[in-house]
Amino acid sequence: MPRRFSLSFFFIATFVISPFISVVGQQRPWLPQELQELDLAERLRLDKNATTMASTDYGHLIQVLPTAVLYPSSVQDITDLVKSSFSSHLPFSIAARGQAHSLKGQAMAHNGVVIQMGSLNQTHEIRINVSSSPPDFYADVGGEQLWIDVLMATLRHGLSPPSWTDYLYLSVGGTLSNAGISGQTFLHGPQISNVYELDVVTGKGEIVTCSKQLNSELFYAVLGGLGQFGIITRARIALHPAPQKVKWTQLLYEDFSAFTRDQEYLISLNNGKGFDYVEGSLIRDESDLDEWSSSFSEKDREKIRSLLDKNHLIYHIEAAKYYDNVTAPIVDKEVDSLLEGLSFIPGLSLKSDTSYVGFLNRVHDAELKLRRMGLWEVHHPWLNILVAKSRISDFNEEVFKNFERKPTTGLVFIYPMSRNKWDERMSAVIPEEDVFYNVFFLRAAKNDWEYLEDQNKKILSFCVKAGIKFKQYLPHYTTNNEWVDHFGHKWNKFVERKKSFDPKGLLSPGQKIFTFMPSQRK
Repeated sequence: MPRRFSLSFFFIATFVISPFISVVGQQRPWLPQELQELDLAERLRLDKNATTMASTDYGHLIQVLPTAVLYPSSVQDITDLVKSSFSSHLPFSIAARGQAHSLKGQAMAHNGVVIQMGSLNQTHEIRINVSSSPPDFYADVGGEQLWIDVLMATLRHGLSPPSWTDYLYLSVGGTLSNAGISGQTFLHGPQISNVYELDVVTGKGEIVTCSKQLNSELFYAVLGGLGQFGIITRARIALHPAPQKVKWTQLLYEDFSAFTRDQEYLISLNNGKGFDYVEGSLIRDESDLDEWSSSFSEKDREKIRSLLDKNHLIYHIEAAKYYDNVTAPIVDKEVDSLLEGLSFIPGLSLKSDTSYVGFLNRVHDAELKLRRMGLWEVHHPWLNILVAKSRISDFNEEVFKNFERKPTTGLVFIYPMSRNKWDERMSAVIPEEDVFYNVFFLRAAKNDWEYLEDQNKKILSFCVKAGIKFKQYLPHYTTNNEWVDHFGHKWNKFVERKKSFDPKGLLSPGQKIFTFMPSQRK
């Protein structure tokens, strides 16, 4: 049996179900006296407006009330807060909140303190600093910074991070605590594979600089560590020369085997001569198609509608080739060469040109549209799983062709990644196959979200019963055994790191990895 904490624990969660969402912890204790005496006390808010704002996240599925919210003016405020809890005879839990793009309370702290990391952005200190002197291209950025701001700052130097998430209005610390994946991951690895150095506030209240060479155990623990070992306050991000434009190609498929075969072929061309971005998705009806492009002619749309009537769904590859003014004359020839031999539906392909920023930030345009329609602040019962290549066809037959028959709001992504772009020493876990697929159900619902949550459970249950190797991304489990299974052979190392860097279990309680907390100061 894997070892668990040898500390004494007490159970802290009480669940009260409301008609709208699950509400956790209605009673909130007073803050410890030693915390109230610190200079940062004036930046702690206990009022209902602050605690309610910090009690929910993007998922809008549950609500968890903290006792207080800290609006730090400096990293020292964060260090003092954690140190105060660590030293207290009544330690309290702490959660760092970036953009709260979590789904089930991962950035929350029941009866604890939530740190509103974005408050650091309101100081006069510059929290994005770019080094553009060859060969050391990197950016030192605060953990609270948004990736869109990192992009704009680095582009002023002709540079850019190589790996992204599809949505750029996320915090650096938040994505690095998970992994940070998108269509560039097959080529450059996840965002955690493109970090040189970190500053981390550990669960002991110590600010530690770490890298592969310095305090490496903490460095590898924090990257993909779900916030369990420390709060990222600075990250040194690798930069590459930035392209100027993007040749954006879209392909449609009737046959799933051809769809996955072509994706796997395209990601195998990671020698600089292939595409720079490859993702796949499902087209279940014409509204899905409209999410991507309205440029298909009416004749093409008629053909697509006929295929949907016949097959109920078709498959879509989105691929991008970056270029600049020098390579512009040859980019079309290069793309045409890459498309030779692929098995997409003849005539159903699109090519367009856009700016590099426009391509990377295209999801923001969809966000603005959804906000105008009142469809952004709704329930998001998402499911994101990494599925082993060897069983992806079985997944298609059972899940895509059955579970997804009922129309839902939101897209479904499916695209491959390569294991060799991930660092096994980091906390992030992936299926143990050389190639695996990211399957991401991005669904939204104003009311009927319980149905979608139930569907998610059925999908996971099918994978378990069918013996399909998979790992949840943005994971959520409610029992210790589930977390042990999730981390697999990394579990013992995960526990040892927790004992080393957060021995009192103060950080990120919303992840529910360690359901119990110490009952007294040790």
